[in-house]
Amino acid sequence: MIEVRNLTRVFRTYKKRPGFLGGIYGLFKRDFEEIAAAKDVSFDISEGEFVGFLGPNGAGKTTTLKMLSGLIFPTSGTARVAGFDPTRRESAYRRIFALVLGQKNQLWWDLPAIESFQLLRHIYGLPADSFKSTLDELVERLGVGHKLNVMVRELSLGERMKMELIAALLHRPRVLFLDEPTIGLDVVSQKAVRQFLREYNRQHNVTILLTSHYMADIQELCDRVIVIHRGTKIYDGALDRLEAGSGARGKIIKFLPQPGAFPENWTSRHGKAVRDEDGHITLSVPAADIVAVSQEILTAGAVADITIEDVPLEDVIAELFTSR
Repeated sequence: MIEVRNLTRVFRTYKKRPGFLGGIYGLFKRDFEEIAAAKDVSFDISEGEFVGFLGPNGAGKTTTLKMLSGLIFPTSGTARVAGFDPTRRESAYRRIFALVLGQKNQLWWDLPAIESFQLLRHIYGLPADSFKSTLDELVERLGVGHKLNVMVRELSLGERMKMELIAALLHRPRVLFLDEPTIGLDVVSQKAVRQFLREYNRQHNVTILLTSHYMADIQELCDRVIVIHRGTKIYDGALDRLEAGSGARGKIIKFLPQPGAFPENWTSRHGKAVRDEDGHITLSVPAADIVAVSQEILTAGAVADITIEDVPLEDVIAELFTSR
């Protein structure tokens, strides 16, 4: 469904010299800097896949999505989405994909959402009966029927995002690009959006490429992740393989001592022990040392509770970034 080959986008930016004289100098001679927001990025995504697209701020994720949407042109390389070349911006292509930007609104701020939906119906030329059935399905799934006639500016952030998703899906796109769709949402709204996306993907076999800084989004929705750093792809594969690699490298042991059982300066032979305000002690240890460390803790004193966890996915991704 999506084929990307050596996609590169270089931005040329003006570097102004400081001060008034620097501004005068810039009138006659300008210094420019070239920054590669995406650099030789290549990947394939099959129809119906739900793929996570990860990277720190400025890594090139949004730039890549915009190139796939035809909003900006690549400096070099090619992309095909459902057989279309996004750079040609054909009407037929614009009817089969949707782009949702978590920090940008496509709905009109001072209009009720239903009026924006009606306008989109005419833009896409949707038959009235098809539009109504699709809208009814999406509204019911997201539970926002009672908010359709409320002006968008009066909706909560979570309600606005649900309306944005409805607007993006009214024309039944085959490909959906999501850029931080849960940013700023509370836990309840995040969960509702994730559940909706998971069910919609399974029912309609929509190909989805998702960027998010919330690892819960990625872990609950995506079996595969593409990690990009400084414009370059550094990982493309199964999420469980990435998580399994973290488990092989280390584990986190957290336990709660019985009152007075462990001295304040207690440390383990296998790693640094950190005590929090609630009295829990946490150690990060190699996976091979789990049994030895557990025995050491239980021998040292009475324990009220103990847990052993994998290294959080956030730390795994951060390690990928810092190792490059």
